Amino acid sequence: MTTVYLIRHAEAEGNLYRRVHGWYDSLITENGYRQIAALEERFRDIHIDAVYSSDLFRTRTTARAIYRSKNLPLRTHPGLRELNLGEWEDRTFGAVRHSDPRQMDLFNRTDPAWEVEKAENFFQLGDRLYETVGRLAGRHPDQTVAMFSHGMAIRQFLGRVKNIPPEEWHAMPHGDNTAVTCLTFDGEKFTIQFEMDNSHLPEDISTLARQSWWRKDKKTAADVNLWADIPVKTWSQDQELYLKLRREVCPGVEDALLLAEAEELWNRWPCGMWNINIFHAGERPIGVILYDDRCNTKRTGYIKFLSLLPEDRGRGLGIQLIGAAVSMHRNSGRDRLRLHCPADNDRARRFFEKYGFKKIGEGPEGDLLEKYIGYDW
Repeated sequence: MTTVYLIRHAEAEGNLYRRVHGWYDSLITENGYRQIAALEERFRDIHIDAVYSSDLFRTRTTARAIYRSKNLPLRTHPGLRELNLGEWEDRTFGAVRHSDPRQMDLFNRTDPAWEVEKAENFFQLGDRLYETVGRLAGRHPDQTVAMFSHGMAIRQFLGRVKNIPPEEWHAMPHGDNTAVTCLTFDGEKFTIQFEMDNSHLPEDISTLARQSWWRKDKKTAADVNLWADIPVKTWSQDQELYLKLRREVCPGVEDALLLAEAEELWNRWPCGMWNINIFHAGERPIGVILYDDRCNTKRTGYIKFLSLLPEDRGRGLGIQLIGAAVSMHRNSGRDRLRLHCPADNDRARRFFEKYGFKKIGEGPEGDLLEKYIGYDW
């Protein structure tokens, strides 16, 4: 009899930035590394003979909790990957909701009718995971194996093991980041010992404890997923939001000069106003990012300005703006992201430091902060 520990990856950028990450190769968050440490402690006295993970960064990194401390090789297998989300990859959940609400509803209900161009469907995902986990477990009779995979993938695998019909997939529970499922395998059949256990995570580092999208009791407010108008298509309507937020950090500067700055950046981009992102919650514009490509280097992107309306601050939404900046600059081949933070703005400094920015210098605009957005493999 083979024992299999099937483990979800630690908190990754998609979980934090509220972006659609299936096969997109996202990084682990600062909180995710704390979860990995807790997972390592959980398995400190558990014997493991072999470790497998999907070939994506977030699972390979999470697998360090076991294979490094036990001096085992890490074996990767693409069959353990998350659902391939096709045309949705690396879009925000808010953007998908805005452009394709019907398919978003089907996806959220794990409805077998869900389909997106170039994506797998839920049947294919369940078949792929079941075949992969069975084949890998079959290589280790009477041994104990740890396998690292992804949330939806593990969920659909368990649905196959339990023979849950497609019309009941929507009722299957969701697992926390680093949640552990234990099964035995006799060469033909899996038996679940326990599933999606996150007892090693204190509540303050649990991902699900901070989110409400998965709750059925509705005791907390719904998560707000933002979308951005990229490139800006309604600048005449969005100017007042832009000016309201820019005036806060540029007191005394005439509106005409602030608009001229934006339009200068506009003219540097032949395909439209990519240097300004206007973020919306539903149909309501609430935030702005202004990029300055003149400050970019081959490896570093620069955020000139980032802000939300005052009434929307403190709601945990600002990190979605950071996520947009990370995505844009990483996709441009950069592995660092920089911005200036006014030296007297303690609230902004705490926010940026919480999400991985570190001070690297000083200047007239404030302290220069940098966040690493590359891969450390």
